[in-house]
Amino acid sequence: MDTRSQQYAETLAKLIRVETISEYNQKDKSKFYVFHDVLRETFPDIFAVCEFYDYDGSFLMKWKGTSSDEPVLFMNHHDVVEATGKWEHEPFSGDIADGKLWGRGTLDTKGGLFGMLQAANELAKEGFVPRRDIYFESACTEEVEGSGCDSITQDLKNKGIHFFMTIDEGGMIIDEPVAGAKGSYAMIGVGEKGCADIKFIAKSRGGHASTPPKNTPLVRLGKFMQAVENSKIFDVELNDVVAEMFTRLAPHMDGALKVFLGHPKFFKPLIKAVMPSVSPTAGAMLKTTIAFTMACGSDGLNVIPQEAYVTGNMRFSHHQGGKASIDAVIELAKKFDIEAEIIDPGLQSNIADFRKEPFKLVEKAVSAVFPGVISSPYIMTGASDSRYMDRVCDNCIRFAPFKISDEQLGGIHGLNENVDISALAPAVDFYKYLM
Repeated sequence: MDTRSQQYAETLAKLIRVETISEYNQKDKSKFYVFHDVLRETFPDIFAVCEFYDYDGSFLMKWKGTSSDEPVLFMNHHDVVEATGKWEHEPFSGDIADGKLWGRGTLDTKGGLFGMLQAANELAKEGFVPRRDIYFESACTEEVEGSGCDSITQDLKNKGIHFFMTIDEGGMIIDEPVAGAKGSYAMIGVGEKGCADIKFIAKSRGGHASTPPKNTPLVRLGKFMQAVENSKIFDVELNDVVAEMFTRLAPHMDGALKVFLGHPKFFKPLIKAVMPSVSPTAGAMLKTTIAFTMACGSDGLNVIPQEAYVTGNMRFSHHQGGKASIDAVIELAKKFDIEAEIIDPGLQSNIADFRKEPFKLVEKAVSAVFPGVISSPYIMTGASDSRYMDRVCDNCIRFAPFKISDEQLGGIHGLNENVDISALAPAVDFYKYLM
């Protein structure tokens, strides 16, 4: 292991060891302020030249450049999800073993926060002054309700600040993003699906389980969920971003997929029909999806519930939108005598243009730091704080400059989250290139 990678691993380990799990309606933010202090101690040179603004545990920093025209924003949140289960290395140990740094947040997203602040700290130490104002944002609420970034963007909007580009967490560098696409790809998010939560409620008179009538609440909910899986209430569409993604992947494929995906406009009907079964991830980019996540019936083993419910987590497409997607599933629920309560309608965000300079700049950085890696735009199916940044930017890019394996991808929000130590220096270099 080279000295630089070792030093970077030890630096990131300090951040991992500060437990920053966020919770809904969290009042006590003291641990996030402890984390801020660790950041100040770890990156003193960039903190010395930046203005710092606190937003109840989330923060914004401004690095004054030679011009205030078209500023840029680098962002990565510092809160993390819970770390239950049995880990190979304790989730907040920051252990360095087997060529990896282990712990909750190594990829989501203290690793990215480390990368951007380390790059800025090294540049500031050298006396570098950016050509335009550079802002850094890090929220402590991204994994919950997103209030931190919400407040920050409202404030920026009120101050009339509009960014040339923002870059946040998102896609990473992975092998074979679609089955058959050989090689390593930087999957650069240019948009994300909206995220809504809906509660579906079935009611009855209840009663004793020894004499059950037909279509009790849980039965109706089960039939409804099955109908959602089998229905075509969500419109399938091949947008320009996904078409461009297929065009870039196709030259590295073999057989029929190379032909079909290489000409997405010509084979559009076929791609729309077969892609969800070929690649669920790619298929999810083509339409709204809904996953049923929680359920509740009666409190007794022998009691038919008077009321039962399931919740659905919806990721709505840009072409159908949140309202139309929610209306479609509510209409289907009515056929089973099921009521719907919208818990959170979600927020629809824009799509950055992959033909414009911000995306091309990220492509150039990838080529410079990761030779041989192919860049491709895509639509994120997960949610990020970038959904709020549309208020102050037309080109919100979602990309984390880390080369990861499928196993490491599965560790995000799961067990044994880790990052290769060898991936840390290239990440810092990527951010330096952009700055």
